Amino acid sequence: MHAQPLRVLTLLVRHGTEKYPTAWQDLRAMFARQMPDVEHRMLVIDNSLPVGHGSDLDRGVELIGGSNEDWEFSAWDCGINHTGAKLHQYDLVHLATSAFAASAPDHLKSIDGGSLRSLLGLQGALGCIDSRREAFSIFGIRSQAWLRSSFILMNPRQLSSLGSLVSVGRDTPIFTGNPRQPFRDDAPISRAYQQSLLHWLTGDGAGEGVIWHSRFDLTPETLPFFESKARAILNELMLTNRLLANGYALVDMTWLAQKVRAGSTESENVIPDWRVQISSRARVRRTLIQKLRRWLSKHMPRQ
Repeated sequence: MHAQPLRVLTLLVRHGTEKYPTAWQDLRAMFARQMPDVEHRMLVIDNSLPVGHGSDLDRGVELIGGSNEDWEFSAWDCGINHTGAKLHQYDLVHLATSAFAASAPDHLKSIDGGSLRSLLGLQGALGCIDSRREAFSIFGIRSQAWLRSSFILMNPRQLSSLGSLVSVGRDTPIFTGNPRQPFRDDAPISRAYQQSLLHWLTGDGAGEGVIWHSRFDLTPETLPFFESKARAILNELMLTNRLLANGYALVDMTWLAQKVRAGSTESENVIPDWRVQISSRARVRRTLIQKLRRWLSKHMPRQ
């Protein structure tokens, strides 16, 4: 007797098609290739289109307009409201952005139908865990690890428990309006993380740490974009914090895929600490490096 196929709804946010013109096609192809037994539908929310716009892109792929006030988070709210009670007809809801494959394509290769079925038995949300070496504080919450908002899977009950996905709106007292000192003295963000955000978005690459691929100079003209991007980052962090507060753990897709493929049944519903999960990536890298070295030593002529 065959098991019923998993039903997955993707809420894919894009802002026009200039930067990632084939995002929804690429995502649908990934599901067909890696999860062929999944019954997959997609709602594309384009926050460059007006709220109220609606059309079909293809069979099983609907397009609507969405709010860009809080980037993907306000757009997801539009998608959730549009779906309504039908949201609970799905086994899993997939939050994604058009940049889903931009920063972690190798991690995405690990996900398959087995991973999704395993997720159903876990009290957690699946994605790629990012982290910082040192913990920091936002809104009085100590944070160190989070799920990238470009690709997250959870069950509809988890998603509904969050309410609006916008945690940090435009009226949140964070910014001064002054590019020379963009954060308020009483901003609910630790000073160290304020400096980290500044360096990440506007740094010149000097000193320690990396900078954003689209870094820019902070000027009166770019200040509105800086504030919007910083709020989006804070909303990403707060999405994880709110999931944790509701009793849902972070599940790293690489860790879960390795667990499923190993056929592990011991404590199968136990989700280890995020540090344990991301350490599995280092083991994978070491294994690949060792295999490469063995191949090179065998096939490359010695000098």
